[in-house]
Amino acid sequence: MNRTDDRLLPVLLICAQAVVWPGAALLRGSVPSASALLVAALVAGPVTAALALRRARPVATLVLVAAACAVGAGPLPTGAMAVLGTAGVALALFTVATERDTFTAVLCVVALVAWQLLQGLSLHGLSDRNGLDLVLTALLYAVACGAGLLVRRTSRARQTAELLLKRAETERHRLPAVERRRMERELHDVSAHHLTAVVVTAGAALGLRDRRPELAAEALEFAVGTGREVTRALGAVRAPAPSREDLPSPEDRLLDLVAGFRRLDQQVDCEIDPLPDGAVADAAYGIVREALTNVARHAPGAQTTVRCRYGDTRTDVVVTSAAPPEGSTAHGAGLGGGRGQGFLRSRAREAGGTLHSGPTADGGWEVRAVLPGRTAAPAERSVPRSYRVAQLTAAVGLVLQPLLPVLVIRTETASSSSHVSAGVLFALLAAAQAVALLWLRRAPRPAYGVLLGLALLWPVAMAVGDYSGPVVLPPALSMLATCAALAAEAARKAAPRKGRGPVSICGSAAGRDQPPRTRSVTTALRAERIAAVVVHTAALTVAVLDRGTTVPAWAVAVSATAGASLAVGAAWWGGILRGRRDLAARGAHEEQLATWTGEAVRDAWAERRRIAAGLETTVLARTADMVAQAEAGRLDATAERAREALAAMRALLDAVREGEGETGPELRPQPTLQALDLLAHQSRATGREVEIRLTDRVPEHLPTAVDLAAYHAAETVLAAGGEEPAVLELDVHDGTLTLTATGVPGAARPAVRERLAARVAALGGTLTNDRPGTVCLRLPLAAAPESEESAR
Repeated sequence: MNRTDDRLLPVLLICAQAVVWPGAALLRGSVPSASALLVAALVAGPVTAALALRRARPVATLVLVAAACAVGAGPLPTGAMAVLGTAGVALALFTVATERDTFTAVLCVVALVAWQLLQGLSLHGLSDRNGLDLVLTALLYAVACGAGLLVRRTSRARQTAELLLKRAETERHRLPAVERRRMERELHDVSAHHLTAVVVTAGAALGLRDRRPELAAEALEFAVGTGREVTRALGAVRAPAPSREDLPSPEDRLLDLVAGFRRLDQQVDCEIDPLPDGAVADAAYGIVREALTNVARHAPGAQTTVRCRYGDTRTDVVVTSAAPPEGSTAHGAGLGGGRGQGFLRSRAREAGGTLHSGPTADGGWEVRAVLPGRTAAPAERSVPRSYRVAQLTAAVGLVLQPLLPVLVIRTETASSSSHVSAGVLFALLAAAQAVALLWLRRAPRPAYGVLLGLALLWPVAMAVGDYSGPVVLPPALSMLATCAALAAEAARKAAPRKGRGPVSICGSAAGRDQPPRTRSVTTALRAERIAAVVVHTAALTVAVLDRGTTVPAWAVAVSATAGASLAVGAAWWGGILRGRRDLAARGAHEEQLATWTGEAVRDAWAERRRIAAGLETTVLARTADMVAQAEAGRLDATAERAREALAAMRALLDAVREGEGETGPELRPQPTLQALDLLAHQSRATGREVEIRLTDRVPEHLPTAVDLAAYHAAETVLAAGGEEPAVLELDVHDGTLTLTATGVPGAARPAVRERLAARVAALGGTLTNDRPGTVCLRLPLAAAPESEESAR
């Protein structure tokens, strides 16, 4: 909602209030007094202004609106504050739920309802009418708060999905560069340590050939061994094992960073959790480096603590420095450009987090960043316990405020009648239904049974409390709770999680083709709806007949059945539509994530193959030639081939640097199992732990069709979504490649199983899914030649 809407809604509320009062009074010919109009204007002005600024200070706005409406309702006629006192307060409460945390929203609802209850008791007790008004008001506040929390949760889910996609998009451009740097470093090491050693050794042997002829044989033997080592090392560079970690981990990078500052006589202690490589790790590294640099500039020698905590929902990066020791001189205080704090905040913001810095109580400085955790959820600022205590204290103070007049003013003696009003009974039943709804997700069947049982008690409360208001209103209130439960259940079944496949929730004849478990679930869901209709029909019929009516009983029952069926059906299909919408959104998100992951892996694989092609045609060919010349005993030719291989290696390094980003569609081959390390790296960068395990029985070269099918099966399994750590194990036994994936509940979905089955069927393999979250594929290595193209 934009700022125009923020200003428009309060204006609409004021217009609606003006229509209710004094508009309705003027139409009846009753002209309000000037004093009443003045009081109404004095109340409506601050309320409208506060509601227009409600997003900046939602809690203060709620307190101001509630207090102003309560004060204005005293001297004004009935209805003068009806719209502002209900819709205005509900709007402010909705804003609190969307802009603040759940604890604050629930505390505001409870405090507001308790405040109004105590205010009513202190003024005129609790009559039937007032009790029902309290129930309706509490229901309105609960709906406003629940709607706000739902909007906030939906917004956070959307932000989480966007952040996860942002991570994947960042890694899509980052992974090829990481792979290029890795291979460039490995090629440099090979050229520096192996080929250079051959050139130097051969040259020395040639120079001393007359005086020390035995050096020639040693040089030739060294050239053969080194040439074979170069061939092996370059083969590892071209296709590293999936379990191999080539780059330093983020934890090691941070530890090396701290060690470097310790060598500068900085006293730094650190507590660092392992981080997955990616945008969060890069942001944490940059924040720690900038913070430690600032300490070295402005407070050299100060005791500093670096803490990095990686959790499910957030990553905390804290750098705290004490006051600089006496006598220390900040030689680098004027070296900075004054943009360090801006860089820190931009790094945290780009990673989806927040950063705050400032002085500490002991004269030091603290930098505290909150970044996303492994679930990629947007980071929320932590709330100190002292702030929660202050919230509770303020809430209790506001709630007890209506009791102050009772302590000062002697009220009239209350009636000693033992009769319990219907309003009290309705409030208790509504509270019991609210508790049942809170337990709906954890224990759906018992909670649903409790809701149906409580629905039958509302007609009893009407009779016991001598309720004389609208007869349909109390049963309708009880039906709202049941409809909310049915809508939640329908949404949960329409958009299953944790890998459970969707079940039929329409009760159609297609259920005959479903497995026994699915048919039993479908039958249970249909029974829940029927039970809801029967129970609420009975409650409404009893309530109407008990009040007395001239309408025949059968007509009342038919009307009640139609109304209950309509309400239950609307709630059920509303939940289904919401669940399907969530399922479609989640599927689109997972598809986009899988697409970007695949593109990142293919781009990185293209970089690897581009460099590998240069190795095969230049360096490896000359290295093989060098080995052949050395085995033939030709020292001069061996030295010459070694120089040529070294020159080719350096030329290849120059070509790697110059050819960055020039991979086109024709240079993006299909990855094989040798690219699983890239796939695991990309998954870890987006916050999911993935481990690849290959046994020694897996050969380096597999049949092309099997190699491609196994890689694409692993890609499909990981792209199915999920937050659990995943493990992919590959083994070869009796001529069959076995791929076992654990921690992949999404692989049980029908669409994923169809794609996996198609991969397996093309090679005559098998697919099993005996345990939840585990899938096993068996591919025979002796695949038919015609299946090779289909595996692509």
